[in-house]
Amino acid sequence: MVTYLDHAATTPMRPEAIAAMLPYLDGVYANPSGSHRFAREARRAIDEARDVIAEVLGCKPGEIVFTSGGTEGDNASILGAVRKLGGIAVCSSSEHHAVLHCVEHVHGQVVQVNALGQVDLQALTATLLGATPENPITVVSVMAVNNEVGTVTPMREVAKIVRAHAPMAILHTDAVQAACWIDLREISKLVDVMSLSAHKFGGPKGVGVMMIRLGKDLEPLILGGGQERDRRSGTHNVAGIIATATALHSTDSARQDETARITKLRDRLVDEIMAAVPDVLETVPREHRVPGIAHLCFKNCENEALLYLLDESEVCASAASACASGAMEPSHVLQAMGIATEWSMGALRLSLGHTTTDADIDNAVAAVVGAVNKLRR
Repeated sequence: MVTYLDHAATTPMRPEAIAAMLPYLDGVYANPSGSHRFAREARRAIDEARDVIAEVLGCKPGEIVFTSGGTEGDNASILGAVRKLGGIAVCSSSEHHAVLHCVEHVHGQVVQVNALGQVDLQALTATLLGATPENPITVVSVMAVNNEVGTVTPMREVAKIVRAHAPMAILHTDAVQAACWIDLREISKLVDVMSLSAHKFGGPKGVGVMMIRLGKDLEPLILGGGQERDRRSGTHNVAGIIATATALHSTDSARQDETARITKLRDRLVDEIMAAVPDVLETVPREHRVPGIAHLCFKNCENEALLYLLDESEVCASAASACASGAMEPSHVLQAMGIATEWSMGALRLSLGHTTTDADIDNAVAAVVGAVNKLRR
């Protein structure tokens, strides 16, 4: 039996989302941009999905834009703002590469983070104050929840700083990892633009959502037929959009109960591993991260080898490092947090979600403990 603890990478689709999309893969197959009755039926379904998503995000339906996923949403936010308004893009050093690489591409500024992986508020303030009228800050992007270690950003404080010191800047947040654990209404009211990805909350891959406040204009990243009020051209993925709305509504409705359930499972997972294995670091204190991510660093233990052994035990997990040019390199997030290499090279992310069970925790504990002991022998 496979133990799937990689929900932060992608979640299994919710059964209700699959059921909702099936009619739009066969019966209602028309292009919603058409004018005939079958096209109008597809367009009506998209409008209804837009209403559902807007309610969950606490915004107006006209502020919802459908995309291909979180990466497109992040790119469209950064590049769209800079191309429209000029100026400087700013982000934190622990952002997802979809943001970080965009900011670097437009020669923006990257702000350091603290030991928790949260943007350093003093450094952010100094960066904003350092801008000039000739070269103002155009967009600030700070993720709501870190995708590797699960750290929650104090978005209220971030928004207060941006509004005070760069009032004309667009504030964007990558909320891809937030949807399962945080009420998105609380985030959306603080920002101008938000990016989501459906496959992180039980929807299909290849579908995303942007919330763009009315009056906050971005240069379109994709041009063509003028769909989404000229903000994102391309034929709508009708089935995917319907499934996304269904999955997001289910996630929002179940969030309180799921958070309590997953917190207990996560705590047991971490506690039992740490009780059985010496020299293990819980990367971020639990009060500062979402329930669904357990991130541990095993001292002097290569995570690629660890993942190989876990895979042999049919436990699906991920590491916070990448292989570059044949050499292992620590995660940029862990480097930004100041975690020593002897710890960061043994980083392991175990992420839980709506299908996680007690049996999964039992299997994962046994597999991780056994794998670490084997490697250290």
